Amino acid sequence: MNQLLRALLVVCTIAAILLYTVSRLNASEGKVEGNTLTVFNWGDYIDAELITQFEKETGIKVIYETFDSNEAMMTKIEQGGTAYDLAVPSEYAIDKMKKEKLLLPIDHSKLPNLKYIDPRFMDLPFDEGNQYSIPYFWGTVGILYNTDKISEGEVTGWNDLWNEDLRNEILLIDGAREVMGMGLNSLGYSLNDTNQEHLIEAKKKLDTLTPNIKAIVGDEIRMLLENDEAALGVVWSGTAAELMWKKDNLEYVVPEEGSNLWFDNMVIPKTAKNVEAAHKFINFMLDPKVAAQNTEYVGYSTPNKKALEYMPKEIVNDERFYPSPEQTERLEVYENLGPDMLAYYNELFLEFKMHRK
Repeated sequence: MNQLLRALLVVCTIAAILLYTVSRLNASEGKVEGNTLTVFNWGDYIDAELITQFEKETGIKVIYETFDSNEAMMTKIEQGGTAYDLAVPSEYAIDKMKKEKLLLPIDHSKLPNLKYIDPRFMDLPFDEGNQYSIPYFWGTVGILYNTDKISEGEVTGWNDLWNEDLRNEILLIDGAREVMGMGLNSLGYSLNDTNQEHLIEAKKKLDTLTPNIKAIVGDEIRMLLENDEAALGVVWSGTAAELMWKKDNLEYVVPEEGSNLWFDNMVIPKTAKNVEAAHKFINFMLDPKVAAQNTEYVGYSTPNKKALEYMPKEIVNDERFYPSPEQTERLEVYENLGPDMLAYYNELFLEFKMHRK
């Protein structure tokens, strides 16, 4: 009997040692519950120095993963394979995620820095009361062109892209809503149009643009435009700002026919295992000095009113990237079109891309 007890004690001792060793290893890798934050964000959409700063200030290790589309992000969160504590979707995706119960409510009492957000970016239709989302960045979709190849002021709207002089000179971002929206706006329709006749008309008009299109690309559009590989690109405003700071021969215009006004917000997915750390990270990113540093790095427009005081005046006074409320009246926010209509948009966009080949 004594031998059995001794054997059990040895087994228990070994098990305790193993458990302690594993816990210490996990701690060194930031895997202890409450000490790790898993963030899911767009590529190149945060200053990495700020992640390091957050880790030093809080002792929380950040695991950072990226996605390249709202749809890809939502699919991963729906599948639940990774316990993301924080994500940064766009407005129409937030609306969809709310309806599908993929988000946890946000406790505003844990966000003292929320007071710095400009009120015009709060309480928007896709999340009234900001119950599930907190503003991160905002911007527009527009046209960036090379003034060495196109005279300044020659391009003012979408319809200018059909100019025969632009043959094989246009780069498009690889996004169904952006490209189909461009076609719709060029015809005077809403970029949230669900009339199938209007959508087919827009797709047919886009087909006639194909001689002018050099490529439909993702993040590599930055490199191609920076290297003067094309005269013009349809891009997000932050991409334009980033490139214009590097090169003097680029100009950005928001099309006169209208375009997209978008918002990316921080949310806490239902997969979150560390809700407390997610709130700490959101509040950290809302700090005006942090927001200013992040904005200068990323290039998109900040909704943080106080952060503007810490940024160069030539940036915050540039109406191409900080348009007035009057200027934004002709812009539209993407609406959640529902799965069937979104699939139809994607189908037409794919047909358009195939038409080029």
